[in-house]
Amino acid sequence: MTTAAAYALSAADGAFEKVTIERRDLGPRDVLIDIKYAGICHSDIHTARDEWGGTRYPCVPGHEIAGLVAAVGSAVTKYKVGDRVGVGCMVNSCGKCGPCLADEEQYCTRGATMTYNSVVDPAVQPEGYTMGGYSTQIVVTEGFVVGIPEGIGLDQAAPLLCAGVTLFSPLRHWNAGPGKQVAIVGMGGLGHIGVKIAAAMGAEVTVLSHSLSKQDDGKLFGASHYYATSDRETFRALRGRFDLILNTVSADLPIDHYLKLLGLDGTLVILGLPENPMSIKPFTVTGFRRSLAGSMIGGIAQTQEMLNFCAEHGIGAEIEVISADEIDGAYDRVVASDVRYRFVIDVSTM
Repeated sequence: MTTAAAYALSAADGAFEKVTIERRDLGPRDVLIDIKYAGICHSDIHTARDEWGGTRYPCVPGHEIAGLVAAVGSAVTKYKVGDRVGVGCMVNSCGKCGPCLADEEQYCTRGATMTYNSVVDPAVQPEGYTMGGYSTQIVVTEGFVVGIPEGIGLDQAAPLLCAGVTLFSPLRHWNAGPGKQVAIVGMGGLGHIGVKIAAAMGAEVTVLSHSLSKQDDGKLFGASHYYATSDRETFRALRGRFDLILNTVSADLPIDHYLKLLGLDGTLVILGLPENPMSIKPFTVTGFRRSLAGSMIGGIAQTQEMLNFCAEHGIGAEIEVISADEIDGAYDRVVASDVRYRFVIDVSTM
């Protein structure tokens, strides 16, 4: 085992503290990464504060990891020391089930090993659970490391490892592109990247946000239209308009109202995770053969495709870089929607 500096939470109501954690020794197919930047995702907050239950403490969150290769195992072929690399939400999967064989490791039938707060595979490490990217180094098997192309700063690339692929995957799956009307619900950490990617794919993009306060940003990122959902007229004016709606917010929404904005064979995809169950009226989906679906991040191959796409189109996250001792305040600001649009930790401050 080797050690790394990290920032951990020891209890749901605690504050982050600097700690020393262990990383496994480098195996033949492992990559040791010097982490340069770690994005803050709302999932980090839910987990660290045990809002979803089952959090293991001490908890080191972070699954938006960008850095440089520090060492490689003897059998590693894809990466060499000094390469720009990233790690997203997963660090392993069974590799044998249908989803894994289809490059959809996030849907591994045995359960993917997540980057933090996930019980480790005994074949990889005898015991313990994973600790994430709020740390100076991490060891990850080669197959779950992606290359970050030149043209994207490591700081702007970090949030793409979760937020970016979370939007890219459904946009690809439901064929967003020229001639398609795509709506993004919410213009936050997820939504702003979705606007950029959907516009770069050639779709006509509409933002549906609670207010018009971020309208200028939305237009700058590529949206053709911007509507306030607090205005009842919005739902009348846009009824039957869209082929695809991506809901990025975690708030409880009147989902029926949004489903009615879909045209024939349109799909509304749930990406944000509200606390309470959703309720819909069956006639809302049967009338126009509408679909309500969900999507979860993307596989490793698709994550690499997303990074290559973003580099080609000059897409990065809009970020505010913070030091490690500002994590607690950043969490509170994320909950208060007081960030445009993602916090990224400068790991050198650890």
